[in-house]
Amino acid sequence: MLFDVLIIGGGVAGMQCALVLGSAEHKPYAKGKEIGIIMHQRNSHLQDALFNNVLGLPPKTLGKDILVEGKTQLKELYPHVKQIETEKVEAVLDANEGYKIITNKGEYFTKCVVVALNYAKPFSITGLEQYVEKHSRANPMKDRIQLRNFNHLIKDGLYVCGTIAGWRSQFSIAAGSGASVATDILTLWNDNISTKVHDKAT
Repeated sequence: MLFDVLIIGGGVAGMQCALVLGSAEHKPYAKGKEIGIIMHQRNSHLQDALFNNVLGLPPKTLGKDILVEGKTQLKELYPHVKQIETEKVEAVLDANEGYKIITNKGEYFTKCVVVALNYAKPFSITGLEQYVEKHSRANPMKDRIQLRNFNHLIKDGLYVCGTIAGWRSQFSIAAGSGASVATDILTLWNDNISTKVHDKAT
């Protein structure tokens, strides 16, 4: 199976990216696009998070609940987005039509990749080592890393979002970063005509 886009990471940035991409399913430029997300969440910083300062989330919302509810929201609203569970990415390699993703359980091919992992060490995905650098915004004492990018783009077809893109570890920032990458990909599909997806109350 060839994906049009495959997201690596099921935290805030990754799931927000998937939600925005999924919501474009009825747009002519997104019809028939194969979208997937590898829902590796074991190291997500949401596991221990408590939220009181995020617009739209009730106070005392737990990050571990968002990890569960986010997957349900994505599945119920946009079931065409394939959720790949219990797999960990080991390599991202150049391929003829884009990229080859190797996990501990299989292989996938995709035209675009979105890396949406957290910014903690160690980072051990083969094929991405050359882009690892010191995080530009994190507390130096934390020794965090990011993937070198320009406005979320590492190189053609390879994107990064969330804290590993160089953003601070804040829920709304990570979500916005994921949404930004999604709209960049939608714009690419729309013949580079700037686009976004808004639902409207009727």
